[in-house]
Amino acid sequence: MKVLLAGGAGYIGSHTAVELSKAGYDPVIVDNYSNSSPIAISRCEEILGKSLTFYEADVTDKEALRAIFTKEQPDAVIHFAGFKSVDESVRMPLLYYRNNIDTTLSLLEVMREYDVSSFIFSSSATVYGENAQIPCVETDPTGGCTNPYGWTKLMNEEILKDAALAITNLRVVLLRYFNPAGAHESGLIGEDPKGIPNNLMPYVTQVASGKLPFLKVFGNDYPTVDGSGVRDFIHVVDLAKGHVAALEYAKNHTGVEIFNLGTGRGVSVLELVNAFVDSTGVDIPYEIVDRRPGDLAEVWANPSKAKELMNWQATKTIGDICADAWRWQSNNPQGYE
Repeated sequence: MKVLLAGGAGYIGSHTAVELSKAGYDPVIVDNYSNSSPIAISRCEEILGKSLTFYEADVTDKEALRAIFTKEQPDAVIHFAGFKSVDESVRMPLLYYRNNIDTTLSLLEVMREYDVSSFIFSSSATVYGENAQIPCVETDPTGGCTNPYGWTKLMNEEILKDAALAITNLRVVLLRYFNPAGAHESGLIGEDPKGIPNNLMPYVTQVASGKLPFLKVFGNDYPTVDGSGVRDFIHVVDLAKGHVAALEYAKNHTGVEIFNLGTGRGVSVLELVNAFVDSTGVDIPYEIVDRRPGDLAEVWANPSKAKELMNWQATKTIGDICADAWRWQSNNPQGYE
């Protein structure tokens, strides 16, 4: 079964390509490398010991998509081709609305032309907004997003729900990610942020390597276990395996289904720092600074629906996340370049 991975050379896409191939699927990677590297694909091939099919193309380019669909005849699509920086989305909202929505529309329109019915979408816990109930359950209200990135995810969810009502054979699985972190245990593929990292784990590893001087901890006066913010950190390999489970689920279900992909356990920023020190033996200097506007005290998932309906659950620990992220950073101090 061929699966087109839109944005498949990125952080989550590359790990998913590996897990799909290991599960017997045939991934077809499409990426314009705007936020990724072709080196990631060769590293995936090194892990797997075989070649992968890939195309350099922009997912908003329907003519390029048609040529790929004509040649490859994919059976399903997984959509990773969205920009993902919260801060950047605030600075450049038009870029985010244009790319993140156009990529979805282009994929859906070409899928319909080629009678491809299975669509797995990378959504986010940000759709629960600032009034999120803890732990987050798929039936909770959405909206009240605090940034354009979150709104693009929620708008895409609505587009896909409407499309599934009109296209009766469409099979859509919306995967609401919590906080992906870590790297492949080989140290060959991992998170390669451009510039200063927006996510906590690569910031920690860059501090550990001396690339950055210290970690900024935004607030220590939240009503949490130690005053720092609490999040649900999920290992990227567990997350990748969630996409394999979603494809299996979509084979037998039409319409739209939503799943949280998280661990169901909240970990504070300071707990993660301590886990990193315990796992690696490397100290992390940090400074407490003011809270960031819009940050919530705590957010984590109730992932029981994914376990019940997809037979999926996260198995890796916060220690695994730290050890694997540090192996990636140590082996690749400048990322893929």
